[in-house]
This record gives sequence, C-alpha cells and structure tokens, in this order.
Amino acid sequence: MDRLQSMRIFSKVVEQGSFARAAIAMEMSNAVVTRYMADLEAHLGTRLLNRTTRKLSLTETGQIYLERVRQILADIDDADAVASYSAKKPSGTLRIYSHPSFSRTQLAPLLPKFAKEFPDIVLDVRVTDRNVDLVEEGFDIGFFLDLQKIDASMIARKLATSEILLCASPDYIKQYGVPKNADDVSNHKCLNFGYDFLRDNWIVQGKRGEPPSPRQIPIHSCVISNNADVLRECALAGMGLVLRASVMLGDDLSSGRLVRLFPEFLLGDISISMVYPSRRLLSAKVRNFVNFVATQFPHPEIDKWLG
Repeated sequence: MDRLQSMRIFSKVVEQGSFARAAIAMEMSNAVVTRYMADLEAHLGTRLLNRTTRKLSLTETGQIYLERVRQILADIDDADAVASYSAKKPSGTLRIYSHPSFSRTQLAPLLPKFAKEFPDIVLDVRVTDRNVDLVEEGFDIGFFLDLQKIDASMIARKLATSEILLCASPDYIKQYGVPKNADDVSNHKCLNFGYDFLRDNWIVQGKRGEPPSPRQIPIHSCVISNNADVLRECALAGMGLVLRASVMLGDDLSSGRLVRLFPEFLLGDISISMVYPSRRLLSAKVRNFVNFVATQFPHPEIDKWLG
C-alpha cells in the first residue's frame, strides 16, 4: 500500500465530500479510490469515515487523523517546493512593505547586500505608517511593529526588539530643564504618537534591577502624530519630550542632537516582525529574501536595534 497516496486520497475524499467527486478531482476511478480507503482503514485497524447513502462524515479517530495527515502533506509539499525553487534563478519584482521605523536604519542597509546576491530581483519597497493588508494590496512580504495589527493567517517571524527611550534636545533642556523625576514629566511638553493608549498617559515599567511596577504618568501633548519622523523633527527643534524606540534614533544620541533622560527607568520595548502570507509554495524571490533577512537577525530574543 502506498501510504502517502492513501493519505492524499483520504484528504481529498473529505475535502470533496464523496468518493466519486474525489475520484474525478484526482483523475482516478471510483473503484481505485474505494480500494485505497479500504486498505488504509485496514492498515490502521480503525474506521476513519462513516458512510451512508447520502453523505460521508468523519469518525472521531478520522478527525484526529485528518489533522495530522494535512500537516504531513503540507510539510511534504513545502519540502518539494524548497527543492524545486532552489534550482531556479530568482527573478521578478519583489514587493516589500515596511514600517518607517524599520526602513530607514535597518532595512535600507540590507537592500544593497541582497541586490548584489540576487541581481535579477527588482526591489519595490513601500514605506508607510498605516496598517497594510499584504494580500489585498499585493505585497510579497512586510515588516511590522507589534503595535500594528497583523492578520492571524499570516506567518510572522520576530526579528528583533527595540527599547523605548525618553529623549529631549539640548535646546529644550536649556529652556525648560530636565524633569526632576518620572512624575515631573507631567509638567513638561510632550511629543506623542496618535495611539489611543498613549494619548493621555505614558507608561513607566519601573526601575532597572527592581521587580516590574508599571504605572501611568499623565502627560500634556503639544504635538500628536502617527509618524515617527514628524515627532523626531519636532524633538530636534526643541518642542518637547519624546518617546523613541532605539531603532528610530540613528545617531541622534551619539551626536548629541538628543539627550536620553532617566536611563534608570524601563519604559518598555517594541518588536519588529517579518510577515508573509504562507510558508507553502513561496516563490524563489520571496523564499530567498526571507532566508536572507533571517540570517541578519539570528537571535531575535536578545537582539536590540541599535542606531
């Protein structure tokens, strides 16, 4: 008995709802499909399907077996795809979406390296803050912050984590001084993201080396935006305090354009994930890009984005 073929036929019978329709779909005779199913049940020593003159239904064992069979068949198809695509020269246009926070300091430096290795792939990169539906908008792959909504059907691979820092420009500090403590932030002008949960309060997780004790600090926002670069420019102009993920800072700290405040406090972090529609039957261009990026972030549980 060809067990793999038996599994494929069993899965197809369930999918089609009858032996006859499964036989047509697989271009076999009804007798062959029936024999395969009988041999499979005999081999397993249990009934997988309840048969009546009107319909088929799975037994409890059949339902459990079907779930495993589908996973096995998916893994086999995926393995075949890897072998098949590896023999083909990747080409075509690769459409990439990225959140701005990742694109400027992390994604952009990777693109020339990838292009040198795969010169026949055209890179079409779109950068925006808004939530993007990869399938609906025709993207092959995307880079999302964990603050964004990601469709549960997507495959998401966490790449790295960025610590959130509180910063201000030297001009702001010269004019308004440094907050005396975390609570004193409430008395300062703040540059804020347009997320509802940050609109009126900033969250302090606690001091480093101590048990977490999250608390909310009321703030006064003088600028609210959904764009990190807008907030950065306002901060550089001395307009207020700003929360910045380390990935967004570039060399602003090392150059002295911004000053980090309260380094002893933990303000949380943000993760970035590489997202794509399916592991199965990825095109050569997507699979090679996924593998390339994964090698650049081998330890997502400990990597930090550094400007």
